Amino acid sequence: MTLRPAAAPAHRPLIGTRVRLEPLAPDRHAEDLLAAAGGDPRLWDYLPYGPFADVAELRAWLAERATSTDPLFLAVVDAKTGRAGGVVSYLRIEPEHGCIEIGHIWFGAELQRTAAATETIYLLARHAFDDLGHRRLEWKCDAANARSRRAAERFGFTFEGVFRQHMIVKGRNRDTAWFALLDSEWPAARAAYEAWLSPENFDADGRQRSPLAVTA
Repeated sequence: MTLRPAAAPAHRPLIGTRVRLEPLAPDRHAEDLLAAAGGDPRLWDYLPYGPFADVAELRAWLAERATSTDPLFLAVVDAKTGRAGGVVSYLRIEPEHGCIEIGHIWFGAELQRTAAATETIYLLARHAFDDLGHRRLEWKCDAANARSRRAAERFGFTFEGVFRQHMIVKGRNRDTAWFALLDSEWPAARAAYEAWLSPENFDADGRQRSPLAVTA
């Protein structure tokens, strides 16, 4: 079988029920993102940037990244309120190999561990596999970042190992944990996401009836 290259993502919105993933707009998103980030003092522990002192500093950071194509950054915007509550990106984009990564994921406290957060990852994965035709979706994080590792596993990514002394981040060693989801695993994962995100899976108070169960 001849394998074909995938397509690269573009600066366009990805629309869900609970969230919209929008290309970064510094003037529109900066204040919301600064407020969202303020609710979690651990948010910047494993990211190579942040915290940001004020909205001007964050706006300048967003402006530098708004035109980047790799990483390609998106703001996570609440579909009801229109407020941005986090940032995600595609990066290490290799269409010739059908390989793409999601990263630079930072969710404000109100977005963390919500259906909107799960829908965000679902939208990124669906676009990578179904629209762009990628064969492999990667997730990498500091090996010491327990929250990110738990999230990767919950979202159906398979742990593949640790690259020791892979990077220096904020003057510290970073061992990097690698996870991946393959195109052959995506149909089952997609069905699990869609079943979990279905309105029928939530009671009148918004509590899940069944947990997300993504198996490779």
